[in-house]
Amino acid sequence: MFRKTFLLSLALSLTSFSTLPAAAQAKLTAAQVVEKNIAARGGAQAWHGVQTMSWSGKIDAGAGDSVERSRRFAQNQGHLNRMTHEKMAAGDKTDNQVQLPFKHEMKRPNKSRTEIEFAGKTAVQVFDGSNGWKVRPFLNRNDVEPFSADEAKMESQEPGIGGYLVDYAAKGSKVDLDGMEKVEGRDAYKLKVTSKTGAIKYVWVDAQNFLDVKVSGNPRRMDGKMHNVYVYQRDFRDVQGVKVPFVLETAVEGYRETHKTVLETVAVNPKLEDALFVKPQSK
Repeated sequence: MFRKTFLLSLALSLTSFSTLPAAAQAKLTAAQVVEKNIAARGGAQAWHGVQTMSWSGKIDAGAGDSVERSRRFAQNQGHLNRMTHEKMAAGDKTDNQVQLPFKHEMKRPNKSRTEIEFAGKTAVQVFDGSNGWKVRPFLNRNDVEPFSADEAKMESQEPGIGGYLVDYAAKGSKVDLDGMEKVEGRDAYKLKVTSKTGAIKYVWVDAQNFLDVKVSGNPRRMDGKMHNVYVYQRDFRDVQGVKVPFVLETAVEGYRETHKTVLETVAVNPKLEDALFVKPQSK
């Protein structure tokens, strides 16, 4: 991760720029980088046609603070991270990480539903675009509970289907170019995305293939301090005309361990009834 002093940051930025291939050294504006990224991911028209999306796969959970290093994915992984952290609090203290089955469903404009299986039980966490609710049976909480104020705020800031860059202007966001940095040994454009509420995220776009290979998440408090969180996006695959990263690895600045989310199946435009995102009536 990038634990930088001012001088180290300056040295890295100079080194990064001087070693860029000639094509990448040509000055691109933030808008041009975004345009190339969207094209690399399948194009704006293809993403506009995605009204629903479903992921299923495995997510790492392990001992200690590994779950705290979970990212809120540029494409809506916040539920997974909170739920696996709570699962650890329920008593899983194994030394090694385990992989938990999950399903994550999204529907425009900003609805999401996540289910994670653990010890024969299924935890559920849902956001309907305005409000959220959860059921946490591994904490012996089988009743529907509302999101906390912080959870609702974080979820409302998620970019929804397509991520931070697709239709960023229509969302009221601003994108600026914040220089070049290395991401896993490759040159990348660092984009600063400022939402209409003033929240800031960073997206790193590979200078050769223009895929968004790294995204900043919400900082995490660990050991009494706030730490930056980053997600590395890999193994992009074409799914019905749009490219989706099938491997997402979360890291927290200052910590060696990481954890992965591995997608096994991705469905574009599956039928998702609105009832999936409606809070159940209390019994």
